[in-house]
Amino acid sequence: MAAELADWAARARARVVLVRRPGRARTGGPRRWFRVDARPGREAVLTGTYATESRLPAVVDAPGEPYDGPLVLVCTHGRHDTCCAVRGRPVAAALAAEDPEAVWETTHVGGCRFAPAVVLLPHGYVLAGLDPADAPAVVEGYRRGRLEPRVVRGRSALPPAVQAAQHHARMATGAFGVDDLRLVHVTRDRGPDGGTDWHVELADPDCSVLLRERFVDTGRPLTCAAAHSGRMRVFDARKIGHEEQERAGAEADAGAIAVQGNASNRADPDRP
Repeated sequence: MAAELADWAARARARVVLVRRPGRARTGGPRRWFRVDARPGREAVLTGTYATESRLPAVVDAPGEPYDGPLVLVCTHGRHDTCCAVRGRPVAAALAAEDPEAVWETTHVGGCRFAPAVVLLPHGYVLAGLDPADAPAVVEGYRRGRLEPRVVRGRSALPPAVQAAQHHARMATGAFGVDDLRLVHVTRDRGPDGGTDWHVELADPDCSVLLRERFVDTGRPLTCAAAHSGRMRVFDARKIGHEEQERAGAEADAGAIAVQGNASNRADPDRP
């Protein structure tokens, strides 16, 4: 079954995760599947049921029924990294207490160094550093169409540089809506010193962000499972231009953002 699902994921340019209800033992009866399209402008969730695990590869391309409402995935994959389980399960429990139908524990989604990792679907926003006390309010904000920028690591359907540009643009413009700062164009250039520069154009509101990509040694392990010090990619904001700034004639503050790792770093704008 695993090989068949992997083949389907490769063909569909998708990712497969396994989910379960927080704190609940497996019971008999039909199981539910979800197929999510997280590409900007195509956000959708389809769902259906299957009887046994052996049937799952046969239903991944099934038409399905539209699912009304968000899905919230909380990584609790303790075998991959202990911190995901230790930090993720209390967050999943707190979220499920508020909205039991929307919340699922999931296998590895990437970015263990930001545990607990939470994914908001269908948009594919990855959150980090939530605690059980503030998690319900953050998810409720998403349901109402608003993001909490301090915990957003990026949108998994976008390349890392665009995720970082959106973060810097949010902080500069105050545009925290889930559909704000749509990607218009991105270019990559080699700087005169050999570094990598990214120029990202965003819309709604219009914003232009110039980034410098670099890698830094953290001097410490990045995850609970890591045995050695890690290395992290960082995007420094060299210049941010937007309508409000131009009207005010002000300079935008510079900064840096470390983007979500693993899954997001493999993301593709045309990937479900």
